[in-house]
Amino acid sequence: MYDYSLDQRFQNLKPFEEKIWLSSPTMHDAEFEYMAEAYRTNWMSTVGGNIDETERLLAEYVGVKSAVALSCGTASLHLAIRLAGEKLYGVRRAEIGTLAGHKVFCSDMTFDATVNPVAYEGGEAVFIDSEYETWNMDPLALKKAFERYPETRLVVLAHLYGTPGKIDEIKNICKEHGALLVEDAAESLGASYKGRQTGSFGDFGIVSFNGNKIITGSSGGAFLSNRESDARKIRKWSTQSREAAPWYQHEELGYNYRMSNVIAGVVRGQMAYIDEHIAQKKAVYERYQAGLSDLPVDMNPVGTEGVSNYWLSCITIKPSAMCENVRSERGKLYCHRKGKTCPDEILDVLAHFHIEGRPLWKPMHMQTLYRGNRFVGVNGQENENAFTDGDRQGSVGADLFERGLCLPSDIKMTERQQDAVIEIIHRCFE
Repeated sequence: MYDYSLDQRFQNLKPFEEKIWLSSPTMHDAEFEYMAEAYRTNWMSTVGGNIDETERLLAEYVGVKSAVALSCGTASLHLAIRLAGEKLYGVRRAEIGTLAGHKVFCSDMTFDATVNPVAYEGGEAVFIDSEYETWNMDPLALKKAFERYPETRLVVLAHLYGTPGKIDEIKNICKEHGALLVEDAAESLGASYKGRQTGSFGDFGIVSFNGNKIITGSSGGAFLSNRESDARKIRKWSTQSREAAPWYQHEELGYNYRMSNVIAGVVRGQMAYIDEHIAQKKAVYERYQAGLSDLPVDMNPVGTEGVSNYWLSCITIKPSAMCENVRSERGKLYCHRKGKTCPDEILDVLAHFHIEGRPLWKPMHMQTLYRGNRFVGVNGQENENAFTDGDRQGSVGADLFERGLCLPSDIKMTERQQDAVIEIIHRCFE
């Protein structure tokens, strides 16, 4: 590996003794008190006051009638997608899933937890390209997908890096085609669109409390709905579908997906700090925006009709300022040129100085696992069958992945530390 300590661009810089993280948990005092309450009262399992209050606070904050606290965001997505499949296609045998034989339109540029539950339920994910204004699902590509596959009745939309997608357009397209919408707001809790919180627009919504999210429980997630009947169904499924009988009676497939009362204590304590964390994330974003304004880079969009929660600050390097680079499935190679750089070089340099960054999400249509799935874009970048290498080029998601990276966005990062990150990025272009 190249030794950046010998590179004259960085010789007078020293690595930080304590690592600067991408987005680590920020804890307060209330979380410990609620956890201790669970311990003192012996409510350590998947029932208790912390769960009840977390569900109430979350539903009130997002503006939905019901929230169901679950073990993680992925579990929440799984049950939301399973419920959508049951409503659309009826009850199926457990071994084939509720979506067996059916296509589902999914955001292409996202973490794979958004789309894996489609596979859990036997469905076929069809990936919809992104657009540059929000980096989220392109409504024009979604419209085109319905024209090509009019039998599809389910859409899974993710709000990338905390910025809401074009919800009105996407909802109108879904309504036109009689499709249900599952809204993945795992990254966007606290973000809003036209004054309304993300997670409240879909037929079902989900949020995540993973350790790097805007608030955390160390783990955990939640299902969101405006129908109490849906919430009751999810609560039942998430506790192994036990029937109201004096013994353990099971008549449909269930899961061990309920949130622990201890974890709920952490989430309950964090709920009061959502808006404070968002303000701090926004300050980080704006310092990057000002500090990098003289470089050939663009910040990730934070929306025009929507208001981001600024979860992660990201940049894309302008095409003219990209040095030669290539990526394989697991490796990378680049060649620095004066005045130019690439995401992998910046990430390597940051890592050398004990600073965590991350590439942008690799689009699902480029993943080995899903390369045989269908993909729809608006510029002829689509396929009927498996991808070839040439098919990967030209999509918006592939372009963002090639030119973009996530910068350290930890709200405990000091201004001095962030100034050092900005300085390192400047020197990468020298």
